[in-house]
Parts: sequence; structure tokens; C-alpha cells
Amino acid sequence: MTTKIVVTGLGATTPLGGTARETWNALLAGESGARTLEADWVATYELPVTFAASVKVPVSEQLDRVVMKRLDPSSQYALVAGREAFADAGLGDADIDPDRLLVEWATGIGGVWTLLDAWDTLRERGPRRVLPLTVPKLMPNGPAAAIGMELNARAGARTVVSACASSTESLINAVEHLRAGVADVAITGGSEAAIHPLPLAAFASMQALSRRNDDPSHASRPYDVDRDGFVLGEGAGALVLETEEHAKARGARIYAEVLGGAVTADAYHITAPDPAGSGAARAVLDTLERSGVGRDEVRHVNAHATSTPVGDIAEYTALEAVFGDRAREIPVTATKASTGHLLGGAGAIEGMFTVLALAEGVLPPTINIEHQDDAIPLDVVTEPRPFDAKGAVAISNSFGFGGHNAVIAFRGV
Repeated sequence: MTTKIVVTGLGATTPLGGTARETWNALLAGESGARTLEADWVATYELPVTFAASVKVPVSEQLDRVVMKRLDPSSQYALVAGREAFADAGLGDADIDPDRLLVEWATGIGGVWTLLDAWDTLRERGPRRVLPLTVPKLMPNGPAAAIGMELNARAGARTVVSACASSTESLINAVEHLRAGVADVAITGGSEAAIHPLPLAAFASMQALSRRNDDPSHASRPYDVDRDGFVLGEGAGALVLETEEHAKARGARIYAEVLGGAVTADAYHITAPDPAGSGAARAVLDTLERSGVGRDEVRHVNAHATSTPVGDIAEYTALEAVFGDRAREIPVTATKASTGHLLGGAGAIEGMFTVLALAEGVLPPTINIEHQDDAIPLDVVTEPRPFDAKGAVAISNSFGFGGHNAVIAFRGV
């Protein structure tokens, strides 16, 4: 019999709020986390894109100064989200053997601020001024290590790096490792802190970012005919997953059941998705098969939907390949319209949104759709929509540069 895995804790720091609850409430209210960047380097480097979706609550309000100095921002955000999720799950020292507590984390880029600041220091001030903590701060596994040491998680501190599919893949890995008996509890999710002049310049150079400098809050507009690119975001999302047996034994609150997920690859192009959506479609189909559910049981999709002209259509093509005409009837939400694109942290935040939709019986809205693209005839949720979630299946999609595809399925309880 397949071991049931459940979600018992949530945590986040995002462009919409400093906690999971603040983020969810702002999402339901139709807020946007995109705003003009106030940093001096925007003008210094004459960046063509002058806005992004930065975290709403400064990390200095959430972490001790000494802790912050030892961590890259990507690890700082991870620690904030991980702490909240662990507390939200109601876990104490008596509830879990450290040898049975696992960290499954993800990032798409890692410690880019640390790396590039250290390079500037080396060039301008010489090697003796490069800080000794530079390497552990810039390592992509830094966030997983920070959470693991904070929570005394000794079953492992694993890291996934697969572009924008990273944290959904980390959720899938957590499910698989819990079912394999590696641990009883897993802290899983992802973080990103790449709102830095170099990533902004690079994404802009490849025409991936929206150029709506005069109207940031309306820049991310998945499925709209006038979409012109994504909005770079930052932050972290964390979920506590447990075996159902362990959760019930300690009387934990259960948000939703995690059914399982799947990972595929397009093997098509370094940045562009396969226009036929075949790899993405296989990820959805494999997820449903491994979860033991039929296509007709899916009642909601949290779409990857970055607001790029090519990507949004490719995802619709994949959904149509899986669900046929029913793809037009399944309520779809594209939450990057509000949060921006958190890259390696996106899947964790969107997995959290999917869990909360099931737990609270409401589908979150997609903002900024003024004229929906006729080539994408989906039932896009544009206002909070009541949802009979008990027993319903919902999926969350994540697709990344390099052709990485990851999809995960949840069920309402």
C-alpha cells in the first residue's frame, strides 16, 4: 500500500507578504508585488528594466543581524520560510527524531549576490578583502544547509537546481523520500534572490522581461494579448510534508494530501519550451498515473504561466494534449501575475497556493487580464472563486530553461 503524504505546515516570504498568510491574503485581494526598484544601481548601469517583485518585508525585520551576515539573501529567505513552516506545523523537539527529519530544498541560481559582490571586492580591493565565508554563502546548497542546521535535520539536506522547475522537483523528491522510508517529516521548498543588476540585464537582453517600466503592477499579465515578458521576483516558500501516520499520531492539522509528481525533459532548446508541449504533457500524464487519479478528476490547475508570449501558449498546448476539450473547462490560476516569477522558488510558492486553495475552498485570482488571448481559451480565474475542494485534485505546473518540467498533484481532505 502506498504511504500517504500530507502537508502540515506552510511558510513564506514573498513580494506579497512576509508570511504565508499575508501572502495568501494579498493574492486573494488581487494585489501585485511588482514595484519600481529604488536601488542606485538601476541608474548606474542604465538598466532597461527598472522594476521587479522584491520581497515585501525586509529580511532585516525577520532575522537577527548576526545571522544575516553569515547567509546570502537566498539562504536568508529560505530560513525565514522554513522557520515559519516548521512552527506552523506545530513540531517540537518531542515530535520528531532529528535522524528522521529531512530537508529537500531548491534554488535556480543560488548565491548570486555573494558571488558578484565578492568579484567586485576582488577587482577593486584585492584578494585579502574577500570574505572567508564567501564560498559557503554562494553555494546553491546554502539554503538547505541553513534550514538543516536551524532545525537539526539529520536525515539529509538535499538541493535541486533545475531552473524554474527546481522547487516543484524538490517537493516531488520529498514525497518520494518519505515514501521510501528515509524520513518521517520533510521541510521542502525553494528560494531565490536574484534581483541584482546582472540577472536583470541578462534576462532583459534575451527579451524575457516585461518592459512596462511606467506601470509595474500591471506588467505581469499571463494569457493577455499584450503580455511582453515576466517580472523577476524573489523570496521563498516552504512546506512541511509528513507521512500521514506520523502526522495523525501527533494530532497535526492537515492542509491537504500530496498525491505525487513527475519530472520530464523536453530535450528541445536551452531556453524555449517545446512548442508542441510534449514534455510538459508527459509530466502531467505521469503525475496523474503515479498519483492513481484519472484526467477527469483534476479540478484545478495552478499554471506555470510566466506571461511570456511563447511560454503561455506552449503550456496551453500541453494541457489541451492531456485533457482535450476539457482543458477549457478546468479553472486555471496564474499566480505569477501577482508575485512575479521567483525562478527556483516559484514552484514552492505555487504549491503552497494550490494547497491553500484546497484547504480553504477558494481559487485565487489571476490579475491583469484585460484581453485574454484567443489562442489560449482557458477558464482563467480572475476573481476569488468558491471551490468545493473536499476530495478534489489540483495540480501545479513548473517548467524551466533547459526543458525541465515538473508537475505535482494534491488532493483536498
